Amino acid sequence: MAPTTETLTAERILEATEEVLRRHGPAKATVVDVARALGVSHGSVYRHFRTKAALREAVTKRWLDRTSGELSGIVATEGDPEARLRDWLSALFAAKRRKAGDDPELFATYMVLTGEAGTAVGEHITDLTAQLARIIEAGVESGCFAGTTDVEKAARAVFDATSRFHDPRYAREWEEPGIEADFAAVLDLVVRGLRP
Repeated sequence: MAPTTETLTAERILEATEEVLRRHGPAKATVVDVARALGVSHGSVYRHFRTKAALREAVTKRWLDRTSGELSGIVATEGDPEARLRDWLSALFAAKRRKAGDDPELFATYMVLTGEAGTAVGEHITDLTAQLARIIEAGVESGCFAGTTDVEKAARAVFDATSRFHDPRYAREWEEPGIEADFAAVLDLVVRGLRP
């Protein structure tokens, strides 16, 4: 193992872990493999992530946060809440499809990792529904959407109603003919259901 001159950071470890997972898969990837890819001892990796489970949770969170980050820009924009809701749901579907289609090996790995015990997936869903709630709340305030006393509940209902287009369990369907038309139909139904 050649010594590295670059400072070892959590971000570098996560990048290397992602590459190791892509190459070896979750069943065979080890902390030693990550350390070897970085040119450091496995103890150096453990100084940043106390356990293999903590490292796997962090790399899963990083992967999920990329989607949340993409979508937060839509939430932050001003303008028509209905258009923002449509854009947000479309961007979520596109992001999930891209992850599944562009890097199927890593997507399969993350399917395993997200199924493991941990908080990353729950936190991701909480973040996404909170983003939806902000859009719905803006729609209620502007009169674009019907008044509701519980925007969080409405956001969760929208999230659940569109799950076929973002829940990784449906990934095989995302490339089927007609999926865009199915998505458009569900999106129209959801938006009509929110109008006053």
